[in-house]
Amino acid sequence: GVRRRVRRVVAHAPSALPAHRAAAVLVGFVPRRDGATILLTRRAAHLPAHPGQICFPGGAWEAHDADLIATALRESHEEIGLPPQRVEVLGLLGEYHTVSRFRVTPVVGLVQPEFDLFPDPAEVDEVFELPASVLLDPARYERRWVERPGMRIKSHFLEHAGHLVWGAPAAMLIGRARLLGATDEPVERGPFG
Repeated sequence: GVRRRVRRVVAHAPSALPAHRAAAVLVGFVPRRDGATILLTRRAAHLPAHPGQICFPGGAWEAHDADLIATALRESHEEIGLPPQRVEVLGLLGEYHTVSRFRVTPVVGLVQPEFDLFPDPAEVDEVFELPASVLLDPARYERRWVERPGMRIKSHFLEHAGHLVWGAPAAMLIGRARLLGATDEPVERGPFG
């Protein structure tokens, strides 16, 4: 099936790029009566990197992972308790290089809607779903300036239902929207607004 075909494409270990570590995240679509949602997490506030930020479940590739699909499924199970058998892998999106020096491969999957999650409090403060129709609409995003140590960059931001999605997850979602044919553009914000 689909899983076997996708696994064949990524059956090799990720290649090493200098100073960039391979990682994978699960972009989990959950079919709901009112429309599909996407599964997201809020990183634990005590973490040294990206505390409190919204992200997809996932993490760094490890040598025992068969491929990046295995990484995304393993990390999702470790972080939020999502059993891998509840996910039908649909495919992979292109690598996204982060300012924190990761090469992240988004693994797109369909999550069976009846599940119990058990977030690991050492890694995750919250697990929630937001509507795919909102997250995949580039016109709902803004591009704002972000100051990072030694750099100033523009990043995508989306505020919805009390959640702020920005940075790598926002860019990956806009990339997915483009693959689905979205042509709208995020709102540009200048250096002071």
